[in-house]
Amino acid sequence: MFQKENRNNTLSGILFVALFSMSATYMADFAILKHLGISPLIVGIILGMIYANTLRNRLPKEWVPGILFSTKMILRTGIVLYGFRITFQNIEAVGTAGIFTSVVIVASTFIIGYFVGTKILKLDKETTILTSAGSSICGAAAVLATEPVINAEPYKSAIAVSTVVVFGSIAMFLYPFLYKLGIIPLSPEAMGIYIGGTIHEVAHVVAAGNAVGVEVAKTAVIVKMIRVMLLAPFLVILGFWLVRTTQHVAQKQKSKITIPWFAVFFIAVAGFNSFNLLSQSFVFSINAIDTFLLTMAMTALGMETSVDKFKNVGMKPIYLAAILFVWLMVGGFFIVKFSLSL
Repeated sequence: MFQKENRNNTLSGILFVALFSMSATYMADFAILKHLGISPLIVGIILGMIYANTLRNRLPKEWVPGILFSTKMILRTGIVLYGFRITFQNIEAVGTAGIFTSVVIVASTFIIGYFVGTKILKLDKETTILTSAGSSICGAAAVLATEPVINAEPYKSAIAVSTVVVFGSIAMFLYPFLYKLGIIPLSPEAMGIYIGGTIHEVAHVVAAGNAVGVEVAKTAVIVKMIRVMLLAPFLVILGFWLVRTTQHVAQKQKSKITIPWFAVFFIAVAGFNSFNLLSQSFVFSINAIDTFLLTMAMTALGMETSVDKFKNVGMKPIYLAAILFVWLMVGGFFIVKFSLSL
């Protein structure tokens, strides 16, 4: 039974996270960070990690539930509202090539990542799944959405997000550079599909697309949104698969399948958004609120991440993310070429 004092302490913890998130939002608006495509989510987790490894011991222990609330309930609310960023019309706009590319890249990247991570690199299952999800679907948002499904520890999410930051940023600069050198021989339409289908974060896709051209950016963002939409079926399939694997017995509880309802609501919101019942200005406001909620979740994850927890992991997540980065660049190129021939 929650006493009033406990509720107040939890609220204090949430407000503390919100304060950091406001700072992250302000900092992400700096010209240099906007130019680099660094979103408030990324700034938030960095600020949270800095705090976790410096002043965390000075935080009242009674506020910790507020931080944990931010990593769970606020996170799931943010994922649901993320559906307002896409419509089913987005799928129709890019046709078969965009849909085929998105589905094949998401599925193949995750499968390759899981095999390489667990079988070759001998990386733990949770970090492997989170890193693979971040690379295959939509970067930090995918990591955040996957964490509650597999009950991963916050520091593992932070590790996965860090790989997204590193390789998504590399891709953001490398793709336009190689394209302008003529090393990536694709038409503007195909280049848009390629960028949207293989680069990690939405912000990275926007930056890379605009560096090539406005039409390329438009196609790239739509294809990226299709990958985002695949997040919901991915989480449902992941939930079903986990309870059928013997390695996950400890979390099964009589083989009950836990359906990530926030993923279902995510698709429902996208469906509602497809009817265009709300004004663009109102949807823009919802997206701004959603970005702040996701920033809070990332900041809270950072606050739960100390350097000590990284010591036993080493460089393996970076190796895994690097392998997936190469696959996305090379394999993604041929997948796009094949999809356009269908």
